[in-house]
Amino acid sequence: MVCMFGINGTEFIIIMLVVLIVVGPQRMPEYAAQLRDFVKTMRKQVVSLRDSVQDEMGDDFKDVDWQKFDPRQYDPRRIVREALMEDDEPEPADDRPLEPMRLSPLQRYSEQAGQRDTSKPAPFDDEAT
Repeated sequence: MVCMFGINGTEFIIIMLVVLIVVGPQRMPEYAAQLRDFVKTMRKQVVSLRDSVQDEMGDDFKDVDWQKFDPRQYDPRRIVREALMEDDEPEPADDRPLEPMRLSPLQRYSEQAGQRDTSKPAPFDDEAT
């Protein structure tokens, strides 16, 4: 049995019986007419939307492969499995030997502080704050 909106045939019949009981037989034709009008309006909206998209896109609309955009073709398990099976590209090896630090952080800071030009003040922007 085909499921639509996650509802099978038996559930649909039960829902219709509950609606019939709640709405009542006197108001059922009125609600059926409202549903019919709603469906007609939605169909007109879809047709006008499709026509406007065709007008906007022109000949490109005919060239679109709509099968590519069908979400039913994607299986999340397959996507995850393929992602896990992919080999990551190895990072390029750096063949240089590691050098020990020749200066401690304090010595490096003092060296950099000595290179600063202290004769002029640090740049300051009045409009920054």
